[in-house]
Amino acid sequence: MQQHALASRIGRVGVWHGGLGQVPAATARQAAAEIEQLGYGALWFGEGPAGKEAFSHAGLLLGATERITIATGIANIWGRDAAAANSAAHTLAEAYDGRFLLGLGASHAPIVNLRGHTYAKPLAAMRDYLDAMDAAPYEGPVADPAPARVLAALGPKMLELARDRAAGAHPYFVPTEHTARAREVLGTGPLLAPEQAVLLETDPAKARALAREHHTRFYLELPNYVGNLRRFGFDDDDFTGGGSDRLVDAMVAWGDADAIRRRVQEHRDAGADHVAIQPLVANRGLGLDQLRELAPVLTGS
Repeated sequence: MQQHALASRIGRVGVWHGGLGQVPAATARQAAAEIEQLGYGALWFGEGPAGKEAFSHAGLLLGATERITIATGIANIWGRDAAAANSAAHTLAEAYDGRFLLGLGASHAPIVNLRGHTYAKPLAAMRDYLDAMDAAPYEGPVADPAPARVLAALGPKMLELARDRAAGAHPYFVPTEHTARAREVLGTGPLLAPEQAVLLETDPAKARALAREHHTRFYLELPNYVGNLRRFGFDDDDFTGGGSDRLVDAMVAWGDADAIRRRVQEHRDAGADHVAIQPLVANRGLGLDQLRELAPVLTGS
C-alpha cells in the first residue's frame, strides 16, 4: 500500500493523551519529553470545551521536545475562525521544523452548544472551514513542507472529505472494523491514524470497570459516536450501563502488553498507517508507567 509521506514521519505508533490538558505546564512538558524519549512517533492531544487552547498547548509541547510530531487530535473548528487556524498552523510548523500536525474536527453538539454556536450540518461546516483556510492570506515564513492537516472522520462522507481535502483521517473511539472501512473509503495514499484506548490490566472485571468509568461511559453520551458504532452491529443493549462487555472489549484494548500489541497490529492489518494509543488511568493520572512498559513492545525501543 502506498503511504502518505506523513506515515514515515510519525511512525507506526504514537500516543493520544487528553490528560496533558489538565496538568500544569511543567508537568506536561516533562511528560512530552519522556514520551519522545520512549520512542513514540507522535503525541496527539484533544481540545475540550474548558481545557487548554489547542495551538497554545501545541506550542508548549513542541518547545519541550526535539523530534516527536505534536498533533492536535483534534482542534475544534468552532474554537477559532479558519484564518486564525491557518496562521497558527503555519507559525508552529515553521518554528518547529515541520513537527506540527493539524488535526481538525467538527466536534459534537453538546460541546459546540457550550461555546454558544449552533451545531448543524457538520460536514458542510467542515467543508466551508477548509475553503476558508485555503483562501486565508498568510504573509509569514512557511515551513517546507507546509503544515499537513487531517480530519476527525467517522462516517463515509467525512472520510471522503479527509481523502479529498486533507492528508488523511484521525478517527477517534472506533473499533478495528472501522479502520478497515475507513481504508476502503480513503483508498491508498491518505494517512489513516486511529486512536486506540489501552489498559494494562489482566483482570477482566477490573479492566472493564475502569474502562467504563473513565472512557466508554462518557463517549456513549455523544450521538456521533453511538451512530457510528451502530454501523458496525452494536445496538441499544450495548449502549447501556457504560457499555456492554462486547462493546468495552471492542473499544479498549486491555490485558498484558502482548494483548495490546495484537490490537495495534489488528488496526495495522486493517489499513492503519499509525495508531495513537491512549493509556487509561484512574484519578487523572498520566499513565506514563503504562507507556514505559508498552514502548519496547510497540516501538522497538
